[in-house]
Amino acid sequence: MITVEDPVEYIIDGINQVTSRPSIGLTFASALRSILRQDPDIIMIGEIRDFETVDIAIKAALTGHLVLSTLHTTTAAGSITRLLNMGVEPFLITSSVILIAAQRLVRNICHNCKEPYELDSDMAEKLGIKSGGKKVTLYRGKGCDACRNTGYKGRVGLIEVLTLTPKIKTLILESSQEYKIRDQAMLEGMKTLRENGITLALEGVTTIDEIVRVTVGDQDIEAK
Repeated sequence: MITVEDPVEYIIDGINQVTSRPSIGLTFASALRSILRQDPDIIMIGEIRDFETVDIAIKAALTGHLVLSTLHTTTAAGSITRLLNMGVEPFLITSSVILIAAQRLVRNICHNCKEPYELDSDMAEKLGIKSGGKKVTLYRGKGCDACRNTGYKGRVGLIEVLTLTPKIKTLILESSQEYKIRDQAMLEGMKTLRENGITLALEGVTTIDEIVRVTVGDQDIEAK
């Protein structure tokens, strides 16, 4: 396994790690070209920032390599739009991309000062919580010495996984908008970051305020 990172933050035994240094010409793209000559099984690119890097990454994927990388987007479906904006042809995306996972970190409620409260049904519906016309019980941290009066202690991840199924690939080939790709993925079982977050809020793991802070609502995606 060979990585290209900027910078290498953790040294891992058994993995060949390369730090990007543009000042001497060691860019992501040039490092990738050298790595591909060694025919590795797995390539991890710290971040795809430009067309040159994504072009090499896709070519590597098309020739049988497993390529892992990151993009800056708000949702999993937004990664498709980002790749299109970078100049990648739709047919190349459908031929090379297997799976996209969006992730966010939210703060956990402090167990030492955790307390329940009720949210009225109207507000619950606005937030996407199905209440059936009844009040919803949520939780928050009151604040104590254990959490330094913040009400939070520790963090947990929200994950949104988009698999490129045949129907999703058809939408990509048609250059469909982000919300259409997301809606189709949801029909096929994908849980959005907001939905995963609401589940954690109802379970008392985090607060609804944290979920609203770090995730994008469905109406916000459609507005784009």
